[in-house]
Amino acid sequence: MTIDDKDLLNSILDSLARIDYIKPEELPNIDLYMDQVTTFMDAQLSVSKRHPDDKVLTKTMINNYAKNNLLPPPVKKKYSKEHLLALIFIYYFKNILSIGDIQGILNPITDQYFAADSDLNLESIYSEVFRLAESEIQNMQKDITRKYHTSQQTFSELSGDEQERLQRFSFLCMLSFDVYIKKQLIEKLIDAEVFANDKPAGKHTKTSAEDKSAAKRTKNLSEDKPAGKRTKNQEK
Repeated sequence: MTIDDKDLLNSILDSLARIDYIKPEELPNIDLYMDQVTTFMDAQLSVSKRHPDDKVLTKTMINNYAKNNLLPPPVKKKYSKEHLLALIFIYYFKNILSIGDIQGILNPITDQYFAADSDLNLESIYSEVFRLAESEIQNMQKDITRKYHTSQQTFSELSGDEQERLQRFSFLCMLSFDVYIKKQLIEKLIDAEVFANDKPAGKHTKTSAEDKSAAKRTKNLSEDKPAGKRTKNQEK
């Protein structure tokens, strides 16, 4: 039994039409404990899960985000509406970007607007950005449909299951190439420090512990050399 690609395409397009985001007014007006955060996020974003038993967010994930300075620490073990907004951004970014790159995008925003006491705050930025995403749905539907029809014109010399399999592969490659190009663009924008980062995002830097360890190894190597041994240049 082969997959009916046309039915699958229609199903994907229908699911795109139903995509919605968590609106700020749907967020709790009270601070939440971690268990409440994971329960809320899992319920609100369950439609985006690939498999029913997938976890949208876990305690370990939240702790790691805090340790990596992606998420401001909770106040008395409670998470505010701003924490939830930041977690939603992280949830979408982490599917295609590294932790370092997410820091490059998100940290300048949370540093300035996380608890801003003005009309321009994290909530207003979130609302504006996700309204843009809503308007992109129709454009995406048209683009995916175009790619599908283009892929159906490939391998015209073949027929039957072999043709269907290779046309499906062509469709997957076109979609993947689109993601690849956009990911490259995002990374170049981050590396160009569009968001005014002090350091290139995603680049590993030595910690003080690593520096001390390297210095100790260098010292040990120098102590292992035979004392008083002259080099050829010294003998000359």
